[in-house]
Amino acid sequence: MTNDHRPSTIDHGQIGFRFAGSIVYGLLSMVLIASCGYTTKSTLPSGIKTIHVETFKNNIDFAAEGRRNLYLPLLEIKVRNAVINRFLFDGNLKIADADKADLVLKGQLLSYDRTALRYTDNDDVLEYRIHITVSLEMWNARKGETDWTESGFVGEATYFVTGASARSEEAAVEDAITDLARRIVERTVEAW
Repeated sequence: MTNDHRPSTIDHGQIGFRFAGSIVYGLLSMVLIASCGYTTKSTLPSGIKTIHVETFKNNIDFAAEGRRNLYLPLLEIKVRNAVINRFLFDGNLKIADADKADLVLKGQLLSYDRTALRYTDNDDVLEYRIHITVSLEMWNARKGETDWTESGFVGEATYFVTGASARSEEAAVEDAITDLARRIVERTVEAW
């Protein structure tokens, strides 16, 4: 058995090149990740800081033919409060009185619908979908004009009537209101 005690031939230039290449690759990866187009910042114009949310007008025709004859008490107040709470949570706009606000959100409740989604084998309804539809107008008090309108903006939720996931229609209405408020705030702060 012979032991070879010759010095090894290490190419220090190649090791340095590999190390430098790894650093460049790592820095390039960080730059690409950091420069993605996603941001949590608002796209609001710089001068827009405050908003007033008017009480929604309830224009739902509960007596219309083909609709459930169901009135939801204080739905317009609940929608307004949910929208205000969502603006507070979002933090891009502060809530203000109408005479001091940069923007004024005006809305009307247009419809409340419940449609069946799934049925059991016996044709009993298993799951429903709730839709709350509103029309919106965003008034820019600084410019004295309407910035945008939406004629059929919808918040929705689903609920099961039986089984382990069963909940009440009232709970689903609250979820639909929350969904509607989230969509309204996103429309306001992101779509300029």
